[in-house]
Amino acid sequence: MALTIEQLNSASAPEAVAMLDGIYEHSPWVGERALAERPFKSLAHLKLAMVQVLERASEEEKLGLIRVHPELAGKAMEAKTLTAESTNEQGKAGLTNCTPEELAHIRGLNKAYGEKFGFPFILAVRGPRGAGLGKKAIIETFERRLHHHPAFELGEAMRNIHRIAEIRLNDKFGRDITLGNDVWDWQEQLAVYTDPGYGELGQLTVTYLTDAHRACAAQISTWMTECGFDSVHIDAVGNVVGRYEGATPGAKALITGSHYDTVRNGGKYDGRLGIFVPMACVRELKRQGKRLPFAFEVVGFAEEEGQRYKATFLGSGALIGHFNPEWLEQQDADGITMREAMKHAGLKEEDIPKIQRDPSKYLGFVEVHIEQGPVLTEKDLPLGIVTSINGSVRYVGEVIGMASHAGTTPMDRRCDAAAAVAELILFAEQRAAKDGDSVATVGMLQVPNGSINVVPGNCKFSLDIRAPNNAQRDSMANDILAALKEICERRSVRYTLEETMRAAAAPSAPEWQKRWEDAVGSLGLPLFRMPSGAGHDAMKLHEVMPQAMLFVRGINSGISHNPLESSTSDDMQLAVEAFQHLLNNLTVQ
Repeated sequence: MALTIEQLNSASAPEAVAMLDGIYEHSPWVGERALAERPFKSLAHLKLAMVQVLERASEEEKLGLIRVHPELAGKAMEAKTLTAESTNEQGKAGLTNCTPEELAHIRGLNKAYGEKFGFPFILAVRGPRGAGLGKKAIIETFERRLHHHPAFELGEAMRNIHRIAEIRLNDKFGRDITLGNDVWDWQEQLAVYTDPGYGELGQLTVTYLTDAHRACAAQISTWMTECGFDSVHIDAVGNVVGRYEGATPGAKALITGSHYDTVRNGGKYDGRLGIFVPMACVRELKRQGKRLPFAFEVVGFAEEEGQRYKATFLGSGALIGHFNPEWLEQQDADGITMREAMKHAGLKEEDIPKIQRDPSKYLGFVEVHIEQGPVLTEKDLPLGIVTSINGSVRYVGEVIGMASHAGTTPMDRRCDAAAAVAELILFAEQRAAKDGDSVATVGMLQVPNGSINVVPGNCKFSLDIRAPNNAQRDSMANDILAALKEICERRSVRYTLEETMRAAAAPSAPEWQKRWEDAVGSLGLPLFRMPSGAGHDAMKLHEVMPQAMLFVRGINSGISHNPLESSTSDDMQLAVEAFQHLLNNLTVQ
């Protein structure tokens, strides 16, 4: 029979320590120290208390904890001396059934890892959903982490130990993470749709109005209908809109959502998490036969990333009347205009103005999003409250010089377009670092028709500039653009530059931020407030109504815009529960 938090809180000290036996491998002292925090408000509170014990522990104690863990598929497994918990975990991952070749490879990795770091490789082999990683994924992770810096890998070892403990606590206390599992599964299932040329490489890419994009919209629509939304439709720009009506006809609505398009070779959770978390909430409301005192609108925004066309935030922008008709003439890499793509998708441009929302009919906009950064995972916190979204500006440019023979053109006679952009990149890096909390990135760099023996005559580039407030962003942008002008003049080259996106900083509305804080606090978690360095659809809605965001921790150092982007179903479960609290405690004047 599963334990309960009430039983743990009321047990004697020796009994409580025994209840937590086996959570941290051969280390009952972790549970013993955590019990000083009793009474625990929730299982999440207990998990955090145990994490904090390790944060306060000495380096010797941390290393001791890491070193008592067995190697994966190592001698302890072969001798059958693993703990019951480790035996179960390695068995679920298939490590107790390796081929001789697999065993030899893993043992070679164990040896190399131990020699480099001085402690065993630690991996939560039951994975982000708790069902078990495959041997291939385990070996790939092992090989990748072998190249990490020792200080970083020490942190990764501790984070994986905490994840192992979390899963063991779930088992011991019978934690129900059905909703988190469903949200995780939806994202995995949607990731089967990817643009041509990427699926063959095992990569996820979904850009605006491709066949894969339209398949995603159709799948989200089907799932929304199954969840019990009262109406579901795909609007004039491809947004998927589900609406769950309130108890009172004509009541104001709360709007939420995020985007379902991706960057090229991106992750499965960026944006999509913010569609599926509220979908799970609606499904539970429908199952309970419950209506809220307001309508609830969930939007899967069709385009946020600006990958196929230079039209970032197209989906959310259209909802506030910011669709630029000039975008329709833009061409993608294959020469297909946006107008042609929309016609092929059955969308009517004359209907675009009709989807603009009347802000007076809405309470506000909230968005759940994977953090896309390392802060929450380094602090071992599952949820963070966003205080503001950084302001940003993007450009695409080209430096035009003179292509010439690499062997016969003296260094002082060159008009090297690529060298000019390289100098700009270094300046932008140094200028952003000077602020401390600004960032500048050249993410796209291309020498068209370049040859190994030709001085580059053209160089195309992008420039992405972000800062916590508009004034800081503009000051940095002005300095970088002035440097571009000076560099090109000095190097006898010229340039073109087009601003493709400008988004103002978007501070969270205090009353809505407070609602997220109350929701997170209700789960027994501490309140961690943080800005968002990434742009989000909430930035557009912010222009016409109050908004606030909730961040969900990412694993693998919080990496995003990368296939390694991920989160756990446990953290997704907490996000659903926080959203349910917000909905159930939101009153309408």
